[in-house]
Amino acid sequence: MNPEAKTALITGGAHRVGKAVTLALARAGANVAINYHSSAKAASATASEAEALGVRALPLHADVSDSTQVTDMVAHAERDLGPVGILINAASFFRKTPLPTDDLTNWQRVTGTLVHGAFQCANAVAPTMQTAGDGVIINIVDLMAWQPRRGFAAHSVGKAALLALTRQLAVDLAPTVRVNAVAPGPVLSPTHYSEETKERIAARTLLKRWGSPQDVSRAVLFLVESDYITGEHITVDGGERYGSDQ
Repeated sequence: MNPEAKTALITGGAHRVGKAVTLALARAGANVAINYHSSAKAASATASEAEALGVRALPLHADVSDSTQVTDMVAHAERDLGPVGILINAASFFRKTPLPTDDLTNWQRVTGTLVHGAFQCANAVAPTMQTAGDGVIINIVDLMAWQPRRGFAAHSVGKAALLALTRQLAVDLAPTVRVNAVAPGPVLSPTHYSEETKERIAARTLLKRWGSPQDVSRAVLFLVESDYITGEHITVDGGERYGSDQ
């Protein structure tokens, strides 16, 4: 698909990797609907950056775990920007969820965003894509879909489920809608990481360095434009999955 003049909805598109994807799509000529939950200021700033690239941009508040809010968000995007032809599910709620637990709050919030949110957004845009005869959905997963990390059960399970959802949607929405995933590795460090921590993480990749959010956005654009790829994933991790054994 050529993204020029298409409407792209990016959940979690206001900051970090989601922002890089938003701006990459804007540079490619797509009008962008930027979903946010609590980052109103960042969403507005990202929208301004996108509009400076010559496209239309629309910040949209919605909790993607709430189906009613998702329905309203998609309707708003389509009313103001046109039918959604590209969906990027990048929204994530990252919290520790050690097991066992007697408090399900974070478990439900994390999985609600990653699994239910991605499903509800895909379910909301799929009919329009099928009617148009063309559509692209890309889910942002990460290495914890394959490698669980102690204390982050909900995130690991949620990302693994999102990878499975990618394959299922590819099967169910074929042949008109293509569905793929991108799995970033170390591309953007949290602000609290020390230099020592960042160096240790870089050392466990095969390339011995951090990547950038733009590495992820380039992979997303590749999958948007590659009309004969569906049901697949691209890992953008500098070889981290294999570096720990070297």
